Amino acid sequence: MHRFFVGFPTAGLNEVVIEGDDVTHISRVLRLKEDDEITVCDSDGTDCICSISSVSKTEVRAWILLRNKTSVEPPVKVTVFQGVPKGDKLDTVVQKCVELGAERIVPVAMKRSVAQVKDKDKKRQRLQKIALEAAKQSSRAIVPEVCDVMSFAEAIKLAASSYELKLLPYEDESVLSIKKVLKEAGTPDSICIFIGPEGGFDSSEVTLARENGFSVVSMGPRIMRTETAPLAALTAVMYELGDW
Repeated sequence: MHRFFVGFPTAGLNEVVIEGDDVTHISRVLRLKEDDEITVCDSDGTDCICSISSVSKTEVRAWILLRNKTSVEPPVKVTVFQGVPKGDKLDTVVQKCVELGAERIVPVAMKRSVAQVKDKDKKRQRLQKIALEAAKQSSRAIVPEVCDVMSFAEAIKLAASSYELKLLPYEDESVLSIKKVLKEAGTPDSICIFIGPEGGFDSSEVTLARENGFSVVSMGPRIMRTETAPLAALTAVMYELGDW
């Protein structure tokens, strides 16, 4: 069943109104019409089975037939802080991290980031749309947030005050493995993962992370690409602490 998101709670409502780009998708692409059923996910993570009551150029109205509290979200909230990569690699990172269960993706400008984001707002909007489509495809209960690009210092400050477990996979770390840290982590409610850009982390960035309570970990002897590393780390987290 086709899935759509609305940014408000549906508790107490008998009908939902869908606006924006989804109206065109419903009417012109999917060619859905009155009495066709869709799933509408609200801001509280509730799935509503709905029957379309009307379709116009600006909105789609649908009667709520059934509500189900979704159980697809992992028990641990994970944010990926991704060093800004070149080209369209960030598109892939956002798409796949959403599929794997990340709650938030934060692009970070690091010392060895080669790429520069010129129009930050336009870039964020584009990535947020990718997150939306990935959330629909993977039946997420939420649309993970893609944040504005921030500096490494800003990202560290945010992470230090907001997450129980803070991970930084680092190619020069050979003693502490991500496996060991995750097995000894208990049941943290929130985790952040910092991933370097193509050139990796500068040593000063790693030092700053350690000073702010990060676990600097190894993910094995092989060097991963910047777009591969977040997926590998997120997979390890979901396997050990998530809902796999």
